[in-house]
Amino acid sequence: MKIIVLNCGSSSIKYQLFEMPSKSVLAKGLVDKIGLKGAAIKHKREDGKEVKLEGEILDHQAGIQYLLGVLVSEKYGSIKSIDEIDAVGHRVVHAGEKFSGSVFISDEVIDALEECVDLAPLHNPPNLKGIYAMKELLPEVPQVGVFDTAFHQTMQPSAYLYGIPYSLYEKYKIRRYGFHGTSHKYVSRRACEILGLDINKQKIITCHLGNGASMAAIKDGKSIDTTMGMTPIEGLIMGTRCGDLDVGALLYIADKEETSIQYTSTLVNKFSGMLGVSGVSSDMRDIELAAKEGNERARVALEMYQYRVRKYIGAYAAAMGGLDIVVFTGGIGENDTLTRTKSLEGLEFLGIDLDTEKSMTCRAKEEVISTNDSKVSVIVVPTDEELMIATDTHEIVEKLSEVDIF
Repeated sequence: MKIIVLNCGSSSIKYQLFEMPSKSVLAKGLVDKIGLKGAAIKHKREDGKEVKLEGEILDHQAGIQYLLGVLVSEKYGSIKSIDEIDAVGHRVVHAGEKFSGSVFISDEVIDALEECVDLAPLHNPPNLKGIYAMKELLPEVPQVGVFDTAFHQTMQPSAYLYGIPYSLYEKYKIRRYGFHGTSHKYVSRRACEILGLDINKQKIITCHLGNGASMAAIKDGKSIDTTMGMTPIEGLIMGTRCGDLDVGALLYIADKEETSIQYTSTLVNKFSGMLGVSGVSSDMRDIELAAKEGNERARVALEMYQYRVRKYIGAYAAAMGGLDIVVFTGGIGENDTLTRTKSLEGLEFLGIDLDTEKSMTCRAKEEVISTNDSKVSVIVVPTDEELMIATDTHEIVEKLSEVDIF
């Protein structure tokens, strides 16, 4: 089964064409700067051949038409006809409380996603544009939605509710949703596969550390808590997002600076986090270099980042009543040896014994970085959200075909 996976952003479309169930990637690429000057598609085939094609791409439908044309082109293509595409898997950021797993996209599902636009105004609209475009261009091909929030729908009310009037939850569904769910699901499963363990019997903490960062407590295969909240601002300090912040402090800032809601939102989303504290950059590599050169704010920013990760590991171990596995993933989690090492310092009482030599040489590859005697396994697993989307899409379409829904 050939499945195309789409991740539609406001002005871009990331895509991969999979052959399932073999998990082979036949092609992948990026349609960039949609509706802007300099629009282009960067395309790479399975054999490594790459091409960049520039042209006018006015909207997402035109972008998808463009990428489908490249996929079937004689010179750059990987398939002979778009009829070879058996299914489409979409990354969708927010599904609210409506879906606890990936679903076949029906008209009713589309209506439900439209209702969630207010919860993710920057992400859901372009996600929906991809769905509408494929519905128009490949009307007979089944589409599946895989949601960032769905994996965390197993959280209990004690974990997802906020201490605000319950009526506001009932009226506006204000609660913790969590994000990066597809990544947390993939790396927790993959870690157990590598370790030869049953995920349904493990207590796992997954650390998705990148420019956007979150952690999750996964007990017996289910998410029981996660650091991001109703929005991706809460939790860990991130590249430009503040993470955990006293609401009173935010109100104080807004009062003193006489700022609008929009400005305040921009402040905590775009100018805070590692960039705001260090004053150097949102990139961890730049901050670490500045700290080595004696920049005190950069040093403090790094310590704040590492402290938050360490604190949540302790909290989630307590929430699960123990700990079996810690997984690092994301650009920082997979590559930043300093962050991994410092984030685990002092956690020996939990049974974590890091193999420092292995950790210092492990970058962007699957590897156990704890000692053989460590009671808790620490492992690096590069995330593959696209493969997780393709896997869910394959499973759902296979089941639906068994009952002749198509």
